[in-house]
Amino acid sequence: MMIYYKGLKLKLHPQVYEPAEDTFLLAENLAVKHGDVALDMGTGTGIIALLMARKAEYVLGVDVNPLAIKLARENARLNGIENVEFIQSNLFEGVNGEFDVITFNAPYLPGEPEEPIDLALVGGETGREVLDRFIDEVADYLKPGGIVQIVQSSITGIKETLERLKEVGLKGEIAAKNHVFFEDIVLINALLED
Repeated sequence: MMIYYKGLKLKLHPQVYEPAEDTFLLAENLAVKHGDVALDMGTGTGIIALLMARKAEYVLGVDVNPLAIKLARENARLNGIENVEFIQSNLFEGVNGEFDVITFNAPYLPGEPEEPIDLALVGGETGREVLDRFIDEVADYLKPGGIVQIVQSSITGIKETLERLKEVGLKGEIAAKNHVFFEDIVLINALLED
């Protein structure tokens, strides 16, 4: 199966998160600028990384799901995008360097992942474990003046995320919001505090 979005052709896989409202909220509000070096955490189909590659000098897409990495590479080839690389990594474990923009559409459902697709949805026992680990480490990978863009559900606690960002020296604010079914999907932009 294939979807088309903003001029991209994207193949899908049943065990890789299909772009949805949360993806598009981020896609419509990307902070990437010409010449940036960007990191897309939890890249899935690669859609966000491929959109950022239109402006960025280089984009690294990371996912813990090996099927996502294979699919994202295929989607980059399908669209002739060469300034993007995809690697399998559990959050920052395989990542080196600093970035101007770091995006993360965080998993937020409570529970333990059972299938590869669950890795995109299930964020640990409370639903916050993956997001909190990301926040604890992200500042080490951010260039001065860089921005972190996190998409999350109100289910997981937006206030907690803003407080956690503050604890690690990042100033976060809600940049966009979308109400879907029983939850709000929010985009939080965070900058290193001076």
